[in-house]
Amino acid sequence: MKSVRKSILAGIVGLASVCVMAQQKTPAATESPVAAGKRIYEQQCLTCHQVDGSGVPHLNPPLIKTSFVLGPKEKLVTILLNGLSGVEVDGDYYANPMPSFEFLTDQEIADVLTYIRSDFTNNADAVPAALVKSQRAAKK
Repeated sequence: MKSVRKSILAGIVGLASVCVMAQQKTPAATESPVAAGKRIYEQQCLTCHQVDGSGVPHLNPPLIKTSFVLGPKEKLVTILLNGLSGVEVDGDYYANPMPSFEFLTDQEIADVLTYIRSDFTNNADAVPAALVKSQRAAKK
């Protein structure tokens, strides 16, 4: 009888766990593009570009009101898809190579660029995932 009760109890606990997990949504499914972009920035970009987007002098460019960030969205998408090595940004040279982030999905690239373009005192419009998708397709 104890064995049957344990089996029933285990089944109920297991079923309850499955129900709770089914109700939970993944963070990406419920996050705004800016919140999702911030999360991606913290995971992928923060080490080089710093918490406040200030970069590292002569190594990693800042993301604060630069022509790269506030300029054409296509240029930013290209940088994330292809990487970048040795670049001049607004008169200053930065030597650290930036790797390609093409392993990120179109939506993730769009979200992180939207975050960068709307934070760090920047006030630029969002980057749509469709733009990333079309540039990725053109690259092949």
